[in-house]
Amino acid sequence: MAILTREELDTRLDGAARAWLHEALAEAAHCAPVWELRFATAGRHCGQDHADSVRTHLLREAHADAPTLTRLYQQGTAAERRAVLLALPHLAPDPAAGLPLVEDALRTNDTRLVAAAVGPYAAEHLPAHSWRHAVLKCLFTGVPLDTADGLERRAHGDTELARMLADYAAERTAAGRPVPADLHRVLALTSPTEES
Repeated sequence: MAILTREELDTRLDGAARAWLHEALAEAAHCAPVWELRFATAGRHCGQDHADSVRTHLLREAHADAPTLTRLYQQGTAAERRAVLLALPHLAPDPAAGLPLVEDALRTNDTRLVAAAVGPYAAEHLPAHSWRHAVLKCLFTGVPLDTADGLERRAHGDTELARMLADYAAERTAAGRPVPADLHRVLALTSPTEES
């Protein structure tokens, strides 16, 4: 999901939501303690369709550090956790700071969190072993692999991923279960001769 710019939000929010957002961003910029409460209530005031974007801008204005992101993620609802994951590429903490959050999301069976976890941040920072398991997690939970950012680049020539995919397909077939169509597409991407 694309994060809207402040200008885009201003054009899409009604007057009350826009005023709420501007006040919340000012509080976040001054690190007023109430900004974290605003983070939690963003969906109620600005609508669920805009909540991820609003929360991302709050995190940016507050210059949220790794401990803050971790606290908001651990104490948040699924929607708040998803917003933290989606915001990671838009923030400037230590590049490795978000990895524990991504790894935690990939241990869940919440498809919203899994889909958010395999975005641009994971494409850039998730180690190869963990990234391969993230691909399998998507297949296992039914998250479309189109949500996995950098899929073609990271899968290209990855023989270990090819082995894991083949093993997963064999297990599904042996159990009489269908093999997800996405699996064959990614398996083709692992070929060193496949165009990327």
